[in-house]
Amino acid sequence: MRYSSLALLLLLAGCEQATTTAVLPQTTTDAAEPALMFDDFTYASAEALFANGWTARTETGHPGIAGAAWSADGISTHEAPDGAQFGIARMSSVTDGTGDGTRHTQICHARKYLYGTYAARVFFRNEPSYGPDGDEVIQTFYAISPLAAPLDPDYSEVDFEYLPNGGWGENSDSAMWTTTWETFQLEPWTKVNEFSRVPGDYSGWHTLVMNVSADAVRYYVDGNLVGDHTNAVAPEVPMSMNFNLWFMPKGADGSVGPIDSNESRQYQQDIDWVLHVEDAELTTAEVEAKVAALRASEQRHIDQVPDKGLAPYCGL
Repeated sequence: MRYSSLALLLLLAGCEQATTTAVLPQTTTDAAEPALMFDDFTYASAEALFANGWTARTETGHPGIAGAAWSADGISTHEAPDGAQFGIARMSSVTDGTGDGTRHTQICHARKYLYGTYAARVFFRNEPSYGPDGDEVIQTFYAISPLAAPLDPDYSEVDFEYLPNGGWGENSDSAMWTTTWETFQLEPWTKVNEFSRVPGDYSGWHTLVMNVSADAVRYYVDGNLVGDHTNAVAPEVPMSMNFNLWFMPKGADGSVGPIDSNESRQYQQDIDWVLHVEDAELTTAEVEAKVAALRASEQRHIDQVPDKGLAPYCGL
């Protein structure tokens, strides 16, 4: 095909205009940082802790010794002891083996956490601060949703549980348990979960990390993998983030329960900091680096995780 001189000039002009007005896609190297929640537990009092997003459980009932109280009386804040920085929260639970003589302890943060990284630095103890030793005591860091009905398929729970005196039907040796729950019912007791038990002494300071996704839940203590659970039990709905300290009742899943003594005894668990990073799976080293950076910038508490419009939950 042949073009006239005028047609050729018009064709070339059109091509030049198309080239010079084309808009190229923008590129950027700055990805948005995932939302996070961080608390360094630097509070002058427990009242200041509760005024800043934390709730103490007061609802009686499961788990623990029947008839026991759950109370804010066991929550306190302190200057940092050796091995911690800035400040700590402390849970103190007491028992004499009876319901009336038992006070369990739990603190909870908003029900808005699902996938991502959960991490905390905690101090576990093998012995009571006073009284006889030997109770099957449970020291924890976990996230949980309400159980809407027995065997509710949307129930979600991910747990670290340190049992210094044994329990859950095993021997009296100390062990770290990690459990991911699909669902359960209390009567008759029916559970659908995956769990891992790693024997060993976990007293002292430890960094606990949970990487939670729809595909798997992995648990780490000081960077060591201690539990790896499948998508069959992975969470499906937002959860509250919690710590609690309670005593195993006799007969719970084969447990021996309290020791044979009516003398009062107290167990304690300390919390240096807690971190949640939404929709991102961080290694323990990355968690500790992020905490160090937040502290270096004098961030003692930050909460960027969007509210999910769900009622607070500080029950189970």
